[in-house]
Amino acid sequence: MSATTGEHDLFETLDASDFAFTRRAWVAAEPARVYDLVSDVSAIGRWSPNATDATFERGAGPRVGAWFSGRNHKDGRQWTTRSQVVRADPGAAFTFVVGGAEEGIVRWSWSFHPQGRGTVVEQSWQLLRLDPVLGTTRGDLDALRDYMTNSVEATLISLAQWIAGE
Repeated sequence: MSATTGEHDLFETLDASDFAFTRRAWVAAEPARVYDLVSDVSAIGRWSPNATDATFERGAGPRVGAWFSGRNHKDGRQWTTRSQVVRADPGAAFTFVVGGAEEGIVRWSWSFHPQGRGTVVEQSWQLLRLDPVLGTTRGDLDALRDYMTNSVEATLISLAQWIAGE
């Protein structure tokens, strides 16, 4: 089989760092309030179109090293992930890694920056390593990144609307 370029690039030739993005939205709340909402992982189902039922392990909370599980769904499939908090700076940033800090597959980061009477919320997604469960070609991984980009945009819009209606 010969190496190709483009959407059919073989898994072995891909670089995980090519699959990342960041999106931003302004919300009508102070950074500390937005941090509290986002770091309460059990609330993600209010905003995310494909993540639900997230809960910290017993006795854990939004602090570095804490683990939580969450249910996800896409294209009629459901699965559960375990994630570990790797950054928890109240009012500033919240980051977790799906699969844990040591063996993680995806990093989700949120940061909060005051602007006027509200906050610019920045949400980032970064593939940390390649895994066939996510796709085996550049086309697969581009489609995953695009899907997750749409999900993040919907999440940020829903978060802003929820805060505005609160």
